[in-house]
Amino acid sequence: MGQRESAGLVGGKNSCDDQNVKITIVLTLLLTVSVWAADCPKQQPKTEAALISLENNWADALSRKDADTVACMLATEFEEADVDGSLHTRAENLAKIPNRKPGTNHLSEMRAHIEGNMGFTRGLAELVDASGKVVARVRFTDVFTYRDGRWQALIGHESLISQAAR
Repeated sequence: MGQRESAGLVGGKNSCDDQNVKITIVLTLLLTVSVWAADCPKQQPKTEAALISLENNWADALSRKDADTVACMLATEFEEADVDGSLHTRAENLAKIPNRKPGTNHLSEMRAHIEGNMGFTRGLAELVDASGKVVARVRFTDVFTYRDGRWQALIGHESLISQAAR
């Protein structure tokens, strides 16, 4: 190895410059992750009312196509059984949010229950289009864990309510 390589000089570049670029990239990534994590709620109450509030915030975030807000609500291991029976991971759920059909989610018949650090919600979600027409009614159940000072959804299940049941 020649003097230039051993001194960290290759092709006229100083390895210190490369090191500075790497440090800048790492710091930028850390700050980005910190800012994203800081947006997630902390010290949520361990109450049934908090779970119902979380569900309403989730529905609002879906209506706004706000995947970042929903990401704060889903545990890393989140899975959902969709209305057609297909299973979706957290990543798959978050990826499809920006492409959702326009509409507003209205929740009703909400119920929540807590046992220790676990809780569940059950309710009825109606997707309403811009003209005010209900385009889908879905019965849902979500199971949560209380982790890192906040409720995080572990699993979700949705059942489409048929036209006849309306």
